[in-house]
Amino acid sequence: MPTKVTINSGLITINDGSSFLVTASDGSVDDNQPQGFFVRDTRLISYYEISLNRYKLLLLASSNISHHSALYQFTNPQLATINGDLPSGSLLVTIRRDIVGGMHEDIDITNHHSQPVEFQLMLAIRSDFADIFEVKAKNILTRGETATTWKDGILSTEYRNGPFLRGIVTEAICASSKVSYANGRLMFDVAIAPGKTWHTCINFTALANGNVLKPQDTCAVSHNTIAAQVRDEFLLNATKLRSSNAEITAYYQQALIDLGALRIEVDDNGHKFWMPAAGIPWFVAVFGRDSIIASLQTMAVYHEFARGTLVRLAQLQAAELDDWHDAEPGKMLHELRRDELTKLQQLPYNPYYGTIDTTILWIVTLAETYSWNADINMLNECLAPLEKALQWIDKYGDFDGDGFVEYLTRSKQGLRNQGWKDSGDSMVYPNGQLVEPPIALCEVQGYVYDAWQKAALIYEVWGEQEQANNLRQKAEKLYQQFNDRFWMEDEGFYCLGLDNNKQQIQSITSNPGHLLWSGIVPQERAQKLLERLFQKDMWCGWGVRTLSAQNPAYNPISYQRGSVWPHDNSIIASGLKRYGYHDAANRIAEGIFAAASYFQAGRMPELFGGIERQDNNFPVPYPDANIPQAWAAGSIFLLLRTILGLEANAQARKLKVKPSLPEWLPDLELTNLAVGDAKVALRFWREKQQTRWEVTHLEGELQVYD
Repeated sequence: MPTKVTINSGLITINDGSSFLVTASDGSVDDNQPQGFFVRDTRLISYYEISLNRYKLLLLASSNISHHSALYQFTNPQLATINGDLPSGSLLVTIRRDIVGGMHEDIDITNHHSQPVEFQLMLAIRSDFADIFEVKAKNILTRGETATTWKDGILSTEYRNGPFLRGIVTEAICASSKVSYANGRLMFDVAIAPGKTWHTCINFTALANGNVLKPQDTCAVSHNTIAAQVRDEFLLNATKLRSSNAEITAYYQQALIDLGALRIEVDDNGHKFWMPAAGIPWFVAVFGRDSIIASLQTMAVYHEFARGTLVRLAQLQAAELDDWHDAEPGKMLHELRRDELTKLQQLPYNPYYGTIDTTILWIVTLAETYSWNADINMLNECLAPLEKALQWIDKYGDFDGDGFVEYLTRSKQGLRNQGWKDSGDSMVYPNGQLVEPPIALCEVQGYVYDAWQKAALIYEVWGEQEQANNLRQKAEKLYQQFNDRFWMEDEGFYCLGLDNNKQQIQSITSNPGHLLWSGIVPQERAQKLLERLFQKDMWCGWGVRTLSAQNPAYNPISYQRGSVWPHDNSIIASGLKRYGYHDAANRIAEGIFAAASYFQAGRMPELFGGIERQDNNFPVPYPDANIPQAWAAGSIFLLLRTILGLEANAQARKLKVKPSLPEWLPDLELTNLAVGDAKVALRFWREKQQTRWEVTHLEGELQVYD
C-alpha cells in the first residue's frame, strides 16, 4: 500500500448540512485560526478549551466517527488537587460531539486511580460571531453588539447588527454535579470514586434570525437515530458496487459517504429532495455549478440528487437585472450565503449569479435527469425555467450578439472570471499575461451546443417539433461558427477562448477537453485533441493539468494554473469515451485512481499539484483544498460510469452499456442501478482483452444492450 498523504492534518471537521465544526485534533477551537462552530455562514463558537484545575488535557486519540460525529480521548497530566497530586494517566476523559440540528457534546470522565479524586472541570467558551468569509481570510472585524446572560443554568450569548441576529445557547444537562458560570467558563466541581464515571452533556442550540436549531441527541436518546435514518435512506437507494479490486470498491464507498455528508435538503411544495453542496468545510452552501456537475457525475448512482438540484436552482432563478448580484432574467445562481456581510449588503451572495455556465448546464442536467428517471411531471414543472434559461443564453449570455456566450462582471464585488476556473489569475495568454474580460470560453460554447441539442429532445417529448428543429438549427450554426473561430490549426487544438478584442487566447489548457464531452468536436479533430492532451506538458501522469507546463504562468501547486482537478479529468475522460477512445479514457481513470490511493480512505481532494508522477513520489494536495468535495467525490462515479459506458433512455426503458475494463479492474458488479422505475444488477468481467457482461437481476421492464 502506498504512503497516505494527509490533507489539512491536525484538524477534525464534522457537519450536518450547512452547520459544521472545525477543531484542532485535541478538540479545542482557536479564535485566531479558521476553526469553530459555524451555522448559516457565521462562527457561533470561536474559542473552546477544556481543562481540569486549569491543566490542559493530554490527547490520546481523536477521529471522526461519521460525517456528523467525532470522538476525542484524553487523559490527565500530573495535576495538583485538594487531596494532593493526581498522577498522570489516572483519568480517561472521553468527549463525543454530534451535529444534528445544533451541537450535542458528551463528556465522560472515568477514575482509574486507587483513590477518590476531586477537581474542577472548566469549559472556556467564547463567541465572536465572525462572518465565514472573514474567518477564512483571517481578517475579522467587530461590528455589532454582543450580550451574554447566565440564568437558571443556561448560558445565552446573542449578537445583533441591525437586521442580522445570531446566538448560541449553552446548557449542561444530565450532569453528575451542578454547573456554575464565571469568567467566561462553565465550571463543574467533580468528585469521582475509584472505578466510577462522571458524566455531563452539553447542548448547544443555535439561533439564526428567528430560527432555533436544537441538537437532536440527548442523554436519553441513542446517538444519531435521525441522522442515521437519513443517511441509510440515501445509501439504501444508491447504486452499489463490488469488485475484486478492493481499492476501487473502497473509493466508491467513500465517495458515497462523502456525498451523503454534503447533502442539503430541498423543499418543493412539501416534497423533500436532496442536492449536493460544494465542499466541507467552507462551501457547505448552494453552489450552482458545483451542485450541477456533481449531480451529472452521480446520475448513474443516485439521480434524485439531480432532481433536487434542478428544483432548488429553478426556485432561485433570477427574475430581473441587478448588477450588484450579477443577475439577469433567467440566469441560475453561482452561490447563496446567509452571512452577516451578505445580509448587510456588503457582499452580493444572497444569491450571487456571477457564473457563465450554470444556466447552460442546468439545461443539460434537466435532459440527462429525464433520460434516467423518465419523470414527465418533473419535466413539465421545469418548462418555465427552461424557457427562461434558453432566453438568457440568447439575450444575456451572448450580450454582444457575436454568436458566442461570454462573461463580464458588473458587480463591484463580482468575480473577475466566471467559468469553472474562476480564480482571478486563471485566464492567461501564452506569454503568461492575464486576459481581460469579457471572455468567451471554449468549453462554454460546447455547453451551449449540447444544451440546445438536449433541449430539442425535451421539446420533442412535449410534441413541439418546430421548437426542437429551431434549437437544432441554432446548434448546427454554432457548431460551424465555433469550429471556424476557435480551432488552432498549428497547434492541432482549440484555443482557451476569445478575449475582449475577439482574438484567440492561444493558451494550451484542459478546457478543450470538455468539448469532447459536449460533442462539438468533429470526429477528425478529436484524435488531435487527444494527442495534445497527453503530451508531457499537459499530462503529468496523475491527470491532465489545468494549464500547460510550457506557459510562463504555470505553477503546479497553484489553484488553476497547472494543478490537476479530478472533476475536470472525469469530464475529459467521459468525452474521450463519447468519441470511442476507450483506452485514453481508462488512462485518465488510472491516473486519478492511482492518486486516490495516496489519500486517506481514497478520498479525492478538490485538486492536487500537477507535479510529474514518478516511481518515488506522490500527489501533492493543494493546501486549502476542500475535502470532502462534491465534484471530486463525483469524479469517482463518473470515471466508473465512463469505463462501463452507461447511457440511459428511461422513457424507452433502455440502458446502453459499452464496457471496456482495463487490466487493473478485471471485474465489477453493480446492483440496485435505477433506470426509471426499473432496478437492474449487472456484472462485468475481462476475458483476455475483451470485456463481457451480463444482467444478474432485473426488477421492472428494461432492455440492456451494447
